[in-house]
Amino acid sequence: MPDDFRMTSQLIGAFVAAPFIYLGALALGRWLKRRHRVALGFSYQVLCLSVAVYVPLKALHVSKHPQGHAEPAAASVKTGNAVVDAAGDALVNWLRGTKEPPLPQEEWHDTGIRIFGTCVVLLGVVFALQLVRRFFWQRWFARRTGVDAPKFVQQISGFVVFTIALVMVLKITYRVDLDAFLAGSGILAVVIGFAMQETLANIVSGIALQIGKPFRVGDWLIVETHRAEVIEVNWRSTKLRTNDDIYLDIPNKTIVGSTITNLSYPTKTHAHRIRIGFEYSAPPNVVRDALSRAARDADGVLEQPMVKIFVVDFADSAVIYEIKYSIDDAARFNDIENHIRTNVWYEAKRAGLTIPFPIRTLHIQRPARGESLIMQKAREILEQQEILAPLDAREKAELLSRANIATFGRGEHIIRQGADGCSMFIILGGEADVFVSARGSEMHVATLREGEAFGEMCMLTGEARSASVVARTDCEVWEIRREVLQPFLHENSMLVGRMSELLAKRKVETDGLIAANAPQAVVEEKKKEYARGFLRRISSLFKV
Repeated sequence: MPDDFRMTSQLIGAFVAAPFIYLGALALGRWLKRRHRVALGFSYQVLCLSVAVYVPLKALHVSKHPQGHAEPAAASVKTGNAVVDAAGDALVNWLRGTKEPPLPQEEWHDTGIRIFGTCVVLLGVVFALQLVRRFFWQRWFARRTGVDAPKFVQQISGFVVFTIALVMVLKITYRVDLDAFLAGSGILAVVIGFAMQETLANIVSGIALQIGKPFRVGDWLIVETHRAEVIEVNWRSTKLRTNDDIYLDIPNKTIVGSTITNLSYPTKTHAHRIRIGFEYSAPPNVVRDALSRAARDADGVLEQPMVKIFVVDFADSAVIYEIKYSIDDAARFNDIENHIRTNVWYEAKRAGLTIPFPIRTLHIQRPARGESLIMQKAREILEQQEILAPLDAREKAELLSRANIATFGRGEHIIRQGADGCSMFIILGGEADVFVSARGSEMHVATLREGEAFGEMCMLTGEARSASVVARTDCEVWEIRREVLQPFLHENSMLVGRMSELLAKRKVETDGLIAANAPQAVVEEKKKEYARGFLRRISSLFKV
């Protein structure tokens, strides 16, 4: 009687404890999910249920057999499979109406412990792998190496651990003879191997990629004709994304058998080359300078390593030049190359260089009759220029006949701060922004429009450029060089004095004396002082 009471109380205690164990395990899972973002799914709920059943059953077993449970007799049950078979046979007899119990109580108890214990072990391994994935791969490994752990490595390690756990459960709990099973399934394994040889080849190739590490996620590659970024390396294939947002899924076997160009290793800095032909009459040094400027000014081209220009071939219709430039962002390759080619066109036009037509093309160009529209505009704007107002009609006509009209594309530098100032510019069309660099930062100070001039003070005094001017839109500018203006200053001595006064007036305006409401006498005295200084510098520079 005392034993029955003790067993009943233990059974009641087990039933009472089971819900608390289940709810406690669920609370732990919710805390891990909310606090540490551990991915837990339906399998964790099944694990909680298995633990809630297994722990009370195991506690009852230990309390009933504190010294351990003896092995079942040889005639009764020899393996875990035999226990299940015996349970099935007893259940059938019970359904048929026999008076014998469906299964001895001890065997039912052991069977339940085995079944729920197996669930606890296998689902516990799945839960542990989720913890390892979150705390080791996604946190420690990513923080230590600076890159995300490859999913392929996580999957391989998880598969190995789960397989080991399954084998241990079968051998220890159910005493399955795996050696005999493996020997008997050898032929089946060979058949499956032949059927899956392509898949196995991709898996082996994926392992080789992870060991050799020729690239990693985020690297830009050239594989055959594809230029793309690595998105993922999994069991079967490597996933890539091109500059056009087209996704490629290339089998690992193909990747391993191909020549791979990694544009991101050992550094992201790498060189590219562009070939362009120019006519034979163009001096190579002039062409190289123009191409060098075009490449250097392109957004995304690195200053170091420096841009290099090579003469690579004397072709049928042109001399072929090659631009070698470096970038560190392969994702912008198309934009950078487009910018360089655009700059080359504008530089060639300004330098009077011709990119020839193919030799088999008949190109007939008829000269335009009369004065061009751009020269008409230059004539109109010349009359409005205060700095050139001292020129008489003959001198203005001669200046126009020697006009150098240049075209600058949007974003190109017309002049750079700190460069030598040997010419002035007048905007005939378009707009340009003025920037001043100071203390490592660049500040926008003005926008120049059609008819406005700049650079005249540097041209007349020899000072370095005090600001940078960048084309906001495509600009047509009239460049007046110092050597073009020099003959006019030699012929007209009054011109030097008049230009000195105009520069002095601009200097006073720049200094802000007029805006500060300074006395007129102070302003006039300052103008005279500046004019004398400009007169000396212009006379010395132009030798007049």
